[in-house]
Amino acid sequence: MTKKQVILGAQFPGVNNFTVWSDPAAGSQIEFSSFRHFAETVERGKFDFIFLAEGLRIREQKGRFHELDVAGRPNTLAILTALAAITEHVGLIGTLTTTFNEPYVLARQLATLDILSGGRAGWNVVTSPDAFTGANFRRADHLPHEQRYERARGFIEAAQSIWSSDEFSIRSKYFEIAGRSALERSPQGAPVLAQAGDSDEGREFAARHADLIYSRHGSLEAGQAFYADVKKRLAKYDRSPDALKILPGANFVIGDTQEDAEEKQKAIRLQQVSPKSAIVFLEQVWNRDLSSYDPDGPLPDIDPDVSGESLVQGRASNQDIKRRLETARSWREIAERDRLSIRELAIRVTARKQFVGTAESIADEINRYVQADAADGFVFAPHLTPGGFDEFVEKVVPVLQERGVYRREYVAATLRSNLGLPDPTEENRPLRHLSQTA
Repeated sequence: MTKKQVILGAQFPGVNNFTVWSDPAAGSQIEFSSFRHFAETVERGKFDFIFLAEGLRIREQKGRFHELDVAGRPNTLAILTALAAITEHVGLIGTLTTTFNEPYVLARQLATLDILSGGRAGWNVVTSPDAFTGANFRRADHLPHEQRYERARGFIEAAQSIWSSDEFSIRSKYFEIAGRSALERSPQGAPVLAQAGDSDEGREFAARHADLIYSRHGSLEAGQAFYADVKKRLAKYDRSPDALKILPGANFVIGDTQEDAEEKQKAIRLQQVSPKSAIVFLEQVWNRDLSSYDPDGPLPDIDPDVSGESLVQGRASNQDIKRRLETARSWREIAERDRLSIRELAIRVTARKQFVGTAESIADEINRYVQADAADGFVFAPHLTPGGFDEFVEKVVPVLQERGVYRREYVAATLRSNLGLPDPTEENRPLRHLSQTA
């Protein structure tokens, strides 16, 4: 029986809660030398792609900048274009919003990156959640959740139409544009589309439009359930199961022994969730000033404030006031059952899928998930920048290669081909209705 090949993506640390900027080994998150080191390392490791998240405004909490946020991150497309010039094979996927961009401009920018990189561009499609971010774009209001997805669907279909034809005419609820494309078609047909979504709506969105979907399922069983559910949705859009790759986000800690790795993991998690950041994290749900609480003590016995304006600005999570009480109840149950302090709870509930062990055990566990159809691969994020992948490339990648489940050399020129994705012209993508009035 032929073994599935493992897909690996590499997330540049930054807009997250797992980067440890205080570690002496941490470097700059904005200097090009960091991006260069990162890109050259993962290309040496034959990774499929580099993934960049993007923050359109520095997040705030209680009127102050959030301590874990990236400040001064350059424009995503500019970074990826620069990396295209110093790499030859690794894919370049950037996070770009459909809420504050326009289809023709963004489609043209992505097509340009795709052409300049020889067919290695990808787009992680996201929507932006609030008026706080919108203020940077002179848009005081923002779209409700359902309308954001609706606009995103129309945006993607418009971009696909622009990429696939010399002339385009698009009339819908959100867009009315017509013209001629100013660029040749890219070597891979169109940039690879990625999307994150665990909700039913997100899964359906990915089945209809995406080439890659990110997920957050930690156990093998949960991963298999998600994998089976999303893959079966493809048939209604005349797409094959191989047309969408499922890639959970994950972290790793490598040790000389299992015990060594577990000790390292504990130390890293304590760095990632400091006493101060544990309180800040809890405030995002409680919507109260909890600075007087002991992070090593029990959770507050008061309920979240659901009456006032949010203390948190610029975060997509926990913005739904109705969910705060439910989340608080759930966390109290966990904390009481397992006797966890505020900080210990924050460490527990912010954990992603963790591969912790020796290089051999990590490689075998990655392969187990892929062969068991719990994933097609993983998007890994290290806790350090820019050298967080050095050890993984030196130790884990050779084991995967020895197991016969990971390439020793890149086999194709484009990102789409290396991922084993079909040419978009061969799929029945839903474009025909774009010329109709919504």
